[in-house]
Amino acid sequence: MTTIVSIQSAVAYGHVGNSAAVFPLQRLGVEVWPVYTVNFSNHTGYGAWRGPLIAADDVRKVITGMEERGAFPEVDAVLSGYQGGIQIGDVILDAVARVKAANPKAIYACDPVMGNAKSGCFVHPDIPVLLREKVVPNADLITPNQFELGFLTHTEPESLEDTLASVDKAREMGPSTVLVTSVLRPDRPADTIEMLAVHGDEAWIVQTPMLPLKANGSGDVTAALFTAHLLDSGRPDEALAKTVSSVYALLERTHASGRRELQLVQSQDEIASPAMEFEPRRVR
Repeated sequence: MTTIVSIQSAVAYGHVGNSAAVFPLQRLGVEVWPVYTVNFSNHTGYGAWRGPLIAADDVRKVITGMEERGAFPEVDAVLSGYQGGIQIGDVILDAVARVKAANPKAIYACDPVMGNAKSGCFVHPDIPVLLREKVVPNADLITPNQFELGFLTHTEPESLEDTLASVDKAREMGPSTVLVTSVLRPDRPADTIEMLAVHGDEAWIVQTPMLPLKANGSGDVTAALFTAHLLDSGRPDEALAKTVSSVYALLERTHASGRRELQLVQSQDEIASPAMEFEPRRVR
């Protein structure tokens, strides 16, 4: 059984961070040990929220407590997402180092959350620099969107060739695997969006219709599912196809509901058994 330590935010209402990642992973049969970095009432996209940002030392204590149980040799991956404060980055990297010391086969999967093309950066100004200079070089798998990939690599990817070149630069920084979400090529068919996975000497892209909604937490679900599927199969095309199939079904159901929050529980069957309706195309 795959075991993942997921160090992310948590919300009571809605689905972002660990509140988006844990349940889908469990539906795949993955053992998940969530570590919370915030405990908010709701995601910050509402403009108002309540609850604490958990101090970095307290997060570290939770991780240390797991280590004291002798649990780290079981861990296959450490997964991280939105980092609310710069101190959390050091805590995550320390956890990764300790997990890898206990299990050298374990990987670190980092979703380098910074922003997007429409909103720009929406994190503290120190966070993108921390991610680029300290966190990403220690990651084995990263899942940036196209905007975040550009920031990490000092590029402005647009075409598929641009994006592949930026991915190569990102891999030179340290990660061996890159999943680029929200790829928006100028020459793509209207009202479509793509996702690109590069692993080993292979690169695969898959295209889906673009749904007219802003879905907070969808990136957290995507990073979690892709990490789990890649650990399970070792195949980037299979991991990509399963991830995209589940995430599209989730977004389609959320859009049809007319609700703002992801319809995660309602989409659990599509998460556990992806329909595989989208075929990846090899581009390298």
